[in-house]
Amino acid sequence: MGHVDNSPTITTKESDSPAVTTKELEEHLRPEEHYPDGGFSAWATAFGGFLVQFCTYGYTISFGVYQDFYSQTYITSESPSTIAWIGSVNAFLFEICGLISGQLYDRGYVQVKVSLCRQLVIGASLLQAISLFMLSLAKPDQYYQVFLSQGIGSGCAGGLLYIPSMAVVSQYFCKRRALVMTFVASGACLGAVIHPIMLNNTLNGRLGFANGVRASAGLISGLLLIACFLIRPRLPPSKSSMNFFETANKCARDHAYIFGTAGLTIFAIGFYYPLFYLQLDSTMHGLSQTFSFYSLVIMNASSFIGQLTSGVLVEHFGVPAVLTGSTFVGTVLLFALIGLRTLASVVAIGILYGYSAGIFQALWAPVLAVLSPDPSDLGTRMGISYAFMVVSGLLIQRVQLGPPISGALLTTDYIWWRGAIFNGIMAAIGCSCFIAMQVVLRRRGRASANE
Repeated sequence: MGHVDNSPTITTKESDSPAVTTKELEEHLRPEEHYPDGGFSAWATAFGGFLVQFCTYGYTISFGVYQDFYSQTYITSESPSTIAWIGSVNAFLFEICGLISGQLYDRGYVQVKVSLCRQLVIGASLLQAISLFMLSLAKPDQYYQVFLSQGIGSGCAGGLLYIPSMAVVSQYFCKRRALVMTFVASGACLGAVIHPIMLNNTLNGRLGFANGVRASAGLISGLLLIACFLIRPRLPPSKSSMNFFETANKCARDHAYIFGTAGLTIFAIGFYYPLFYLQLDSTMHGLSQTFSFYSLVIMNASSFIGQLTSGVLVEHFGVPAVLTGSTFVGTVLLFALIGLRTLASVVAIGILYGYSAGIFQALWAPVLAVLSPDPSDLGTRMGISYAFMVVSGLLIQRVQLGPPISGALLTTDYIWWRGAIFNGIMAAIGCSCFIAMQVVLRRRGRASANE
């Protein structure tokens, strides 16, 4: 598969001439407006975004530890399907709040010189810390207490932080934008390695639930405090920034964007199944409790490696091709969960699925950067895409699909093949959308070359 140019393009409103790449436009800009593609501020901002991913999305995708602990120890009065709603609502709010933070980003409210920057970033970080400390106060079998703090509070906080921490990197990097964005996204998988280890050894150890969650909350609070000082947007908001409805109208006419958003939306339904249920699956198949604890860690460690190496793959094959390949592999492995029985099968599926899932996670933001020809509306486009992902997921979940249907399909008898079949089909449909997106991008590239 050929390389796809990841350089964003900018279309002026004054003419209908073909869009030019940022590199071509920079030749006519003042020196201070050039992309630095490095320097202390650039890398500090990237590292700050890395920490945000570690503390927000990395915590969200570690819910499998809580799913297992709640199901077997802490909220035994509720079914696995009901408990899964905690993680699903967290993921829903995480993504839907991106629609708000994306608009604020495009309009400049994350700029250091604007007071609302501190209100948004610090406020969301504070909300994340408070939510986790409140979770530590939840009592056994008090489902609503866990739901409010972990499902709603933490979900909103993560959503308000996610898009600004990713999109701000585009202000500093041009040539290696996709590579740096994959580094920032890799913070989520590192978090998904560290958090389960910490939680498994505290929730089920001497500390217990309350002190274990407090220790985790303390770590996250400290890292988010550092991130607040590191993230420093460089450019003022674009004067040509469109309002939400203008941007939405542009998106509705962009076939590649539509297929890309549809692919993210549908594939995400199946994507979370192993993250939520691999540890419980291992336990219920008679594997040792210690190994089951670390099955999720194995998968997330592999995801971290996948995120780190995704940048290298993107440099050679382009974002769309790598994303399509990773979702195809993930689809095959979701179906392969039907055969999960032994320690070897758990390790093999955990490593391979983790690697493909890490690439998929790393390329959520870069693929939307490729599909956003105008950098001034990148935040809004990301927010719209994530909103479709979560609104579609919520509508499906209301008729008991998504992660909660996995619990419903399992039933109290834990019939594991049902969840594997359903989530594998969803992933296959999502992968097909990415293939269609690639076809549209290639045709668009050939048309541009012929002009």
